[in-house]
Amino acid sequence: MQLIQSGEKERLKELLRERLLECGWIDEMKALCRAFTRKKGRNNVTVDDLVHVISPKGRASVPNSMKAELLQRIRAFLASTAD
Repeated sequence: MQLIQSGEKERLKELLRERLLECGWIDEMKALCRAFTRKKGRNNVTVDDLVHVISPKGRASVPNSMKAELLQRIRAFLASTAD
């Protein structure tokens, strides 16, 4: 709850977006979506199809260093707000 109220959640989301863009992850996910859509046919693909196929690949390809950085920032935030 404190993450949301303080605005820290939004700051972390923006940091994540920036890092994913910098490392090419976003472009990679877009390419996977385009390839899947071309293979199945544009009119034969739903958002749910894309989420089902792409999400596991997307989660697995987020760099461990990025996950560690976010976890460290969350822990630091929680430590700074502990009473």
